[in-house]
Amino acid sequence: MSDGYAIAVGRFYEDLAERLVAGAMAAFADAGHSDVEVYEVPGAFELPLAASYAARSGRFAGVACLGAVIRGETDHYDYVCAEVARGVMRVQLDTGVPCAFGVLTCATMEQALARAGGAPPGGTGKRDQGRHAAEAVVRMAALRTAVASG
Repeated sequence: MSDGYAIAVGRFYEDLAERLVAGAMAAFADAGHSDVEVYEVPGAFELPLAASYAARSGRFAGVACLGAVIRGETDHYDYVCAEVARGVMRVQLDTGVPCAFGVLTCATMEQALARAGGAPPGGTGKRDQGRHAAEAVVRMAALRTAVASG
């Protein structure tokens, strides 16, 4: 098993993607992991396939999947959110490689900015979803190693 990590990030919302990646990279660094590769995809819908490529490569102990889906005027949001979540879960269950769901699913851009890490202008962020996703992947990879070693 590798001790490197991957980040798959949907770049549809560029500012959100940058914040999410920065939070994840900081969390990996805080945990002592500097071997992190970032793979960019067009949007959230492509994250499960990117996670699958990374997980099946055998090169990574875990994959943090980051991106954002913001509700619009159609049902598109509901389909994308459900399928991305299902796809990321399927990758980790099929491969045994932890894959964190660090995808913001918000009604507004303001909600997404409050959860993307970094303080939005004039306020403080509620969460740092990129950081939390990376922390989850590191913890699950450690659990996988502990279980495997008995």
